Amino acid sequence: MAMERKTMDDDSEGRLYCMDNIQHNQRIVYYSRMFLSIVGGCVTGILGLTGIGGILCYFITMAIATLALFVKTGFSVDAYFVSWYALGLDGIFSGVMSFFLFWTLVYDIVHIF
Repeated sequence: MAMERKTMDDDSEGRLYCMDNIQHNQRIVYYSRMFLSIVGGCVTGILGLTGIGGILCYFITMAIATLALFVKTGFSVDAYFVSWYALGLDGIFSGVMSFFLFWTLVYDIVHIF
């Protein structure tokens, strides 16, 4: 039985990550999504969107945020995160409650009172 040596060019070779940097990047993504949830809720409330239109506004805001983060990383997500999932989908619903809070608050202030 011959043993094979793995070279640096081998795709099965694992990548090394600095967990402090990965955690920092995840925190930045979390904070930016929370901020955009609040801003998106305020914009949705000011525009007077209700029902499905307001919910779609949240998903459009998160899609734009995700696209902007992909562009910011130069589409080289593996250099900054463990996987594309960590940037693309992780935490999409973390700002839903903040979005709804500011959406209803601003809608009430602008359109009801």
